[in-house]
Amino acid sequence: MVVLWTDALLWLIVLGVGLAWAVSQRRAVKARWRAVFASPQAICAFIIMIIYLALGLMDSIHFKHHKDPDQPAQVVSLLDKATGYLNEQMELTYSEPLALTSFSESMQIDPRTQKPVWQKSRLHYINADIGDVATRNQHIGKAALAALVVGFVLLAGFWLGSRALAFRRNPGVSQCATRVQWVWWWSLTFMAVFITFVAILAQDFHVLGTDQVGLDVLYKVVKSVRTALIIGLVTTLMILPFALFLGCSAGYFGGWIDDVVQYVYTTISAIPSVLLIAAMVLSLQVYMAAHPEGFGSMVEQADIRLLFLCAVLGLTSWTTLCRMLRGETLKLRELEFVQSARALGSSSWRIIVRHIMPNVMHLVLIALVLDFSQLILFEAVLSYIGVGVDPTTLSWGTLINSARMELAREPVVWWPLLSAFVSMLGLVLAVNVFAESVREAFDPHGHTGSES
Repeated sequence: MVVLWTDALLWLIVLGVGLAWAVSQRRAVKARWRAVFASPQAICAFIIMIIYLALGLMDSIHFKHHKDPDQPAQVVSLLDKATGYLNEQMELTYSEPLALTSFSESMQIDPRTQKPVWQKSRLHYINADIGDVATRNQHIGKAALAALVVGFVLLAGFWLGSRALAFRRNPGVSQCATRVQWVWWWSLTFMAVFITFVAILAQDFHVLGTDQVGLDVLYKVVKSVRTALIIGLVTTLMILPFALFLGCSAGYFGGWIDDVVQYVYTTISAIPSVLLIAAMVLSLQVYMAAHPEGFGSMVEQADIRLLFLCAVLGLTSWTTLCRMLRGETLKLRELEFVQSARALGSSSWRIIVRHIMPNVMHLVLIALVLDFSQLILFEAVLSYIGVGVDPTTLSWGTLINSARMELAREPVVWWPLLSAFVSMLGLVLAVNVFAESVREAFDPHGHTGSES
């Protein structure tokens, strides 16, 4: 088994969040989370986020794969194994989604006349039993029917399970709870049908087509999920300590501490973030090129560059949250419960940890959830201009960057760009919808304002 730095950090974050939720005993916090999941939109968004997270975690379990005994072992992930090593099923060039032949014509020898002719070649990794469009459509119909059967069985299982456990429920279950329960069932069923449909088709077709070198676009899109999660979660982990410690300290102590913190985050905010990130990433790239012996294999080099990009994004992204926490702490330190703790002799750091930080965590949670989607979009922009992740690391930004030249072809190669855009939109939209529900539940001022 091969453990990369980003793998370890991603699993630590997920396990830490799960453990914190499991040991949390505060009824007020759990009541607010129940309010979040009372929204049908939040439930649907949460399920989509869990699916993306599952793909990212599967892609964060690496091991060595010996394809050929005479060749060195390759570092692959559990997701590669689950997808049947789609990266090894390469065609010669472009092919459209669910196509049987290549996108462009090439010179071939006609088997009947033995003369060279221009025609579209048959794809290598398409099911040999599918010889024409009619047969292909039949396979697609069978896949859709099988997926619907899976959905029906799953939905029936949910309903029968709820009926079997009905005797353990409170007889006075409200209509709202029943409605929310059905939202969970239908959302899970729909995603199960969709995933089953795509999985069945992927065994016989290139579902999203292939790129210029013949690599399956579905594989590239799915592999990009891990990069997005690492950019969002690891960078968030790096933002939080700086913003929370400096923001609360500046707001509570004031004086020269406040002046120093304000000077630091004002100076960092004044520097164009894109230029700062480009300078630091290019500096690392030059150093790694001059000292390749200190960074291991190409996979480890790409992983270190991804981790360094997270650190740089964290360095330039903590200032907004720090400014917000400073303002909130300035208000909280004048309230009665803080004054009472100070009068009873509590130390300043005890007051910050026990009284200030718990009362600003709703702002932290809302800001971090919103920043998650912004960081994903920011990575796409950085990779588009060439200063993002390593070129060997698959990400939505690199997919969009490589697809921009394909739009100038005639005819237009549209599916790589559309696939990357839709997959990125799915995660970002789900996070934003879930963040809105979190804001309404955890922000008392925003919630009150919305009700009035």
